[in-house]
Amino acid sequence: MPTANPTTDPERIVDVAVLGAGVVGISTAYALARRGRQVALIERGQGPALGASFANSAQLSYAYTDAMAAPALWKQLPGMLLGRDAAFRTRASADPHYWRWGLAFLRNATAHRLERNTLATLALALESRAAMAELLARHPIAFDHTAPGKLHVYYDAAALPKARAMIAAKHQFGVRQNVLTPAQAIAIEPALIAARDMAFVVHSPEEEVGDPFKFSSQLLHLLCAEYGVEPYFDVAVHGLHRTPEGWHLQAANGLHLRAKQIALCAGIDSHGLLRQLGIRSPLMAVKGYSFTAPCGAQAPAASITDTARKLVFCKLGNSIRVAGLADLNHWDSTPDPQRFAQLLAMAQASLPQAAEYAQVASPWAGLRPVTPHSSPVIARAQPGLVLNIGHGMLGWTLAMGSGERAARLVLHAP
Repeated sequence: MPTANPTTDPERIVDVAVLGAGVVGISTAYALARRGRQVALIERGQGPALGASFANSAQLSYAYTDAMAAPALWKQLPGMLLGRDAAFRTRASADPHYWRWGLAFLRNATAHRLERNTLATLALALESRAAMAELLARHPIAFDHTAPGKLHVYYDAAALPKARAMIAAKHQFGVRQNVLTPAQAIAIEPALIAARDMAFVVHSPEEEVGDPFKFSSQLLHLLCAEYGVEPYFDVAVHGLHRTPEGWHLQAANGLHLRAKQIALCAGIDSHGLLRQLGIRSPLMAVKGYSFTAPCGAQAPAASITDTARKLVFCKLGNSIRVAGLADLNHWDSTPDPQRFAQLLAMAQASLPQAAEYAQVASPWAGLRPVTPHSSPVIARAQPGLVLNIGHGMLGWTLAMGSGERAARLVLHAP
């Protein structure tokens, strides 16, 4: 897709510059453009959704929005710090931001805050589901979108009371979830016969899946063709300056752009841009991994989450996407071969015939921008600057609803 050239008219000013062309940025651009705003979409990558949106778990987890910080974290903390927990690790740092964020994260690891944070994100997720349905009714784009439901597999019977309590809390929002015995779960999803020592399973029958990269590419094409959105790729913004008319953006390649307002949706890159503006960032990089492989002999039709290994299995077309691992305070998205080998071994131990593991595609890693409370920050930070950041592991799930909220803030600027 051709990139627009903003240097042709130095006096021109667009209504909104959306920084970031992942699923959150593109969804925000759509929410603004369909309301008649003139939108420029700025992305440092060479195309849409090449960062954390590219090959994530692909699950649209509208019902499962549980926050990362939970009481169980306190028992896991020594293993995380010492590298003994294969699924969740942290790297200590002298950076004050690491300690500020870490202490705020631990403050959220209470039963009360877990429920509060989970339900706050759930409300946004349900808004996002409605916005996605409205989009697809208007523009039926293709991105391997299905609604196969999801099964959360638990191996510890002691977790059942807390699981039931969370199901009850979500029920008030109209969320359908049920606790199943292993036999009932296998009847719904025969692939689970390979999951040894299951204690119980939480079934969310309405959960959806879809390829976030295909979605972003298709929606961007629609935005350019029908809504006049101007994309600027390979543009690394290094200067943001307020002017009487709005904002002046400068890029490393010498490009300049003027906008009345900015919607910051740049994922983990938002951290550096906020610091440049003197705004304390709420974001921590949590590195995750995935791979995609052909379906195996016992490929699941439904999405499956292995809660012990913290893995997800998601069927996309004729392939299986497996995602997992959480490396906190890792800011380099380059895949670590050792960590990828661990992900592969964990997947094979969990569901040995779910995928053709000998035909795994190239390893992928992405940086999830996580807040201490696991909910995104959608707020006005300064006049003409709206933040839509911090979606963590749920960027794909929350993108459409977040775009709607951010657009309303932009449109109702004081």
